[in-house]
Amino acid sequence: MTRRPVGRVCRAAAHRRFSPGHTKSAGERAGGAYSRPTKAVSLDMECIPGLMQLGSAALPIGAFSHSLGLESAVYAGIVKDANSAARWIGDYLDLIWARGEAPLWLRLHAAWELADADELARLNDRVLAVRESSELLLECTQTGHSLRLWLLALPEMPALRDDQRAALVALQPIGFACAHALAARALGLSASTGLHACAWGLLENLTTAAVKLVPLGQTQGQAILRRMALKLPAAIATTMALTEETVSHFAPMLAIRSAQHESQYSRLFRS
Repeated sequence: MTRRPVGRVCRAAAHRRFSPGHTKSAGERAGGAYSRPTKAVSLDMECIPGLMQLGSAALPIGAFSHSLGLESAVYAGIVKDANSAARWIGDYLDLIWARGEAPLWLRLHAAWELADADELARLNDRVLAVRESSELLLECTQTGHSLRLWLLALPEMPALRDDQRAALVALQPIGFACAHALAARALGLSASTGLHACAWGLLENLTTAAVKLVPLGQTQGQAILRRMALKLPAAIATTMALTEETVSHFAPMLAIRSAQHESQYSRLFRS
């Protein structure tokens, strides 16, 4: 059996790949929309371990200690059962992640190939700037810093180049999306596959928080995850279709709930 080179980007059927040799079109260089998959994604089995590791809830970055406004929504009675929890998490996926966070992740994934310090700093600054409360900014920078330490500590990472390592260390503070996009590249994940890992980690953390806070049964939590999994293809297609100029971070209710959580009397999650 012929072995593929370590760190090779996973293949996806009928989907543009951001491999080391990929040349961006003029539209992409100008911040245009990325082409999106038109068929079911077919994964190279060699990328599965990296996908599972990066999307795992066991990733040691402290994401489990943040509720991203969900605890405040439970306290206010907005989220009170399985259906309202699924609606909150689904809205976060569709309106905040797919339209705001993921498009910046996508551009960071492409920017890391050249390790252009100025472009990486610009995108990282935007990731930080759209965190509308001190709590959300803390979550972004804390998980980003922890993910950077994890990535730098991993052995046998030939796809992680010295210039990328230097750029990673230089970004202070670093947002989660910035560190995660490089981790996906270093583990040989395509843009689409890396987005799946990023989204799945988010959905697992929010669902686990809902199980603790509402509270919900474990089976109810798994039912929410299944419903969210079915929404992922459409969410990622939305991300792929956006230009940088149409990226949206408008989520006033999330900002309000997160700010209120900072002074909430009783809290399970960090603020």
